[in-house]
Amino acid sequence: MKKSHIALIIFSVLVIGALVSNLTNTSTYVSFTKAEQNMGKQFTVIGYLVKDKAIDYNPQKDLLSFYATDEEKNERLVQIHQSKPQDFEKSEKITMTGFATDSNFVAKTLLLKCPSKYEDQQKIEAAK
Repeated sequence: MKKSHIALIIFSVLVIGALVSNLTNTSTYVSFTKAEQNMGKQFTVIGYLVKDKAIDYNPQKDLLSFYATDEEKNERLVQIHQSKPQDFEKSEKITMTGFATDSNFVAKTLLLKCPSKYEDQQKIEAAK
C-alpha cells in the first residue's frame, strides 16, 4: 500500500472522529420537564428569571442559585458554579446549558439576553 493511501485513510478516520465528537456534544433546546425525563444528559433550556424569588450567590462556594421558568411556564431552581453576572436581574432571557437532577437544574453555562442600552434612545428618537 502506498504512503499516500495510508495517509488518506488516517486523515479520513480523524475527520470522521471529529464529526462524531461534535455531534455528540451538541445540546438540544428543551423544557425543564424534558430535561428531567433524561436526568444527567446535557440540554439547553431557554427561560426567564423569576424576579419575585430570591437570587442567592455564595462567594465561598462560587455558587449562584435562582429560579427560572422555561417557555412552557415550568419553574425550577437553577444552580451554577460561577459568579453572578453583572445586571443579572435585568436579563430578559436566559439560555442555560446543563443537566437536570431530581431537585434542580445544574447549569454549566449561562447566556443572558439583557435589554439593549440603546432601547431608551430609540424610543426617544421614534417619538420625535
